Amino acid sequence: MPLTLEEIRSAPKVLLHDHLDGGLRPRTVIELAAECGHELPATEAGALGDWFSAAADSGSLERYLETFAHTVGVMQTERAIHRVAKECALDLADDGVVYAEVRMAPELLIEQGLTLEQAVEAMLAGFGEGSAEAAREGRPIKMGLLLVAMRHAARSMEIAELAVRYRDEGVVGFDIAGAEAGFPPTRHLDAFEYLQRENAHFTIHAGEAFGLPSIWQALQWCGADRLGHGVRIIDDITPTADGGAHLGRLAHYVRDKRVPLEMCPSSNVQTGAADSIAEHPIGLLSKLGFRVTVNTDNRLMSGTSMSKEFALLSEAFGYGWTDLRWFTVNAMKSAFVHFDARLEIINDVIKPAYAKLIG
Repeated sequence: MPLTLEEIRSAPKVLLHDHLDGGLRPRTVIELAAECGHELPATEAGALGDWFSAAADSGSLERYLETFAHTVGVMQTERAIHRVAKECALDLADDGVVYAEVRMAPELLIEQGLTLEQAVEAMLAGFGEGSAEAAREGRPIKMGLLLVAMRHAARSMEIAELAVRYRDEGVVGFDIAGAEAGFPPTRHLDAFEYLQRENAHFTIHAGEAFGLPSIWQALQWCGADRLGHGVRIIDDITPTADGGAHLGRLAHYVRDKRVPLEMCPSSNVQTGAADSIAEHPIGLLSKLGFRVTVNTDNRLMSGTSMSKEFALLSEAFGYGWTDLRWFTVNAMKSAFVHFDARLEIINDVIKPAYAKLIG
């Protein structure tokens, strides 16, 4: 029998790919919009949540991007950013997440006069307050911030320098996001070379909307530690008649080097990177031993959570507690915090909890 959502909520989970502007509570969007005069397509929480889900499921890129215009539009003050970040930490902790790396592009939060530094500090303060409150309620969570640069813009070096400047205060790494086609990661090579010189960690959105060249450039030209999505690595894998698979050179490299794949099943279906959960490449990639992790991407737009993603995979592939533990340990091993912190969460939190669940 597939594991139930409530059963999964009780298990510790690790989240590496979650966008702050994609995870707001509908009620928060409404209240912040009222404060700043931002017009919304609906002003009742249930109706607004349904609108976000429908727009994300529409198959229209224009409608999908419109959803972020509303969330980013209400996140233009320190108070609003702080609130969104605090609620993010609380919501993830409530879902059983014990470690999370949440990403955001600070350059999107300065339309009304904030500095990049003010935006970053508001996010870090919100994460700190939210995680402290969750700990007091018996749901401890460690939060890390990934600073994102938009790949179509020209601020990647500036954002990379910001990530290094705040890395001892809760910023754990760097990312680029946005349209892959026409905006290759090599456009930002100076930023990635700078991060490597500074011994800093970074992931790159690659292999979702674009194919193998995006993954190859992210790894071989830019030196990414992880791949954001990486779904299209499946294009370098050919199933064989005996039930096995033939791996191309890039797929072999990704598996051999244990490159973490930040997969987001529900989101990948919405964006067309996968046809359905049951046909998601995560099934074959897990079977072949790739370093697969499970993530949410945009919880509001996908109407999802880590528990729901695990429940969908359990139903589609028959995954049980042993499989979910494997995904969770994979994610914690791939986190951007120091080794001792990773090991502590694996040995003191994840393994004991799953040992009880497995029995």
